[in-house]
Amino acid sequence: MNKAALFDPAQSHPGRDEARRRHLVVGLLLALLALAAAGLFAGSEGWSWPEAGQAGLIVGRIRAPRTLGAGLVGALLGLAGAVAQGLFRNPLADPYLLGTASGASLAVVGVLAAGAGLGAAGLGWLLQIGLVGAAFVGALAGVALTLAFARGAGQPMRLLLSGVVVGVVLGAASDLVTTAQPEALRGRQAFMLGSTALLGWDAVAWLGAGLVLALPVAWRLARGLDVLGLGEDSAASLGVDLKRLRWVLVALIALCTGVAVAEAGLVAFVGLVAPHLVGRFAPAPQAFNLPASAAAGAVLLLAADVLARSLTAPAELPVGLFTALLGGLYLLWLLRRETP
Repeated sequence: MNKAALFDPAQSHPGRDEARRRHLVVGLLLALLALAAAGLFAGSEGWSWPEAGQAGLIVGRIRAPRTLGAGLVGALLGLAGAVAQGLFRNPLADPYLLGTASGASLAVVGVLAAGAGLGAAGLGWLLQIGLVGAAFVGALAGVALTLAFARGAGQPMRLLLSGVVVGVVLGAASDLVTTAQPEALRGRQAFMLGSTALLGWDAVAWLGAGLVLALPVAWRLARGLDVLGLGEDSAASLGVDLKRLRWVLVALIALCTGVAVAEAGLVAFVGLVAPHLVGRFAPAPQAFNLPASAAAGAVLLLAADVLARSLTAPAELPVGLFTALLGGLYLLWLLRRETP
């Protein structure tokens, strides 16, 4: 069970827990600053600072927005993961479980396939409309379909199972489209692996707006998440409107993952691992856990982004490969540690 989601003040040690939270905050801030600086120096030629005449172009238009955008994507996924784990009271809940990933993937594949069918002129017109917009709409459509199958957000287990079913069905639909139009397969693969290479200032503006909108709402609902962790009967007895709370939490997950996926593709494991790390190091009420998970997600994705563009420079690896590798290794270590 997620310790952060079920934080019990009666079992806490105030002095020690407070110290661990302070250490975590300081550590996350230092890591963010160090990784942000590394992102400004990591380029296609390895670790370097551009010449004076090119610094404004390379750093100001390429490295800086990419670094800031990667941090914002990670923050959105970390926040969505913490909300999802609190909503489902399950430490393995992932923000993609509600159908956002499969919906976005199908929308992107549909646009690429339609463009391939219409030829070069049609593809250019569709790309001008934007794969980003298609991915965002597809992500929200996936969540809407999940809610329709679950008959609302009132029953978390039904909602979770509906999300799994929708993911399988929409994933099969994506495979069917790429079978009919193989030209869309390469674009789908790039989307599925996740990438921060194309993040610019426009993307940073959208990602920042999403985080500015979602984080205060999530923080305001933190007490409701704490009470929900005690069980539905206890939450209802304390006067929590469970139906309204779940609807808003599902909307938050959809917003955060929809914006992140639209701009960076499917970045794996960040939304799952970030709340885990925060909860294991410093169990705390959700008012602390939610923003700390967002910061941890930003640190994880920034680290993966710096590795992706510096390890094999001038070639670059998809950032999703590093997050999947790091997240998978962490979960394997956790499984080995928890298994007697």
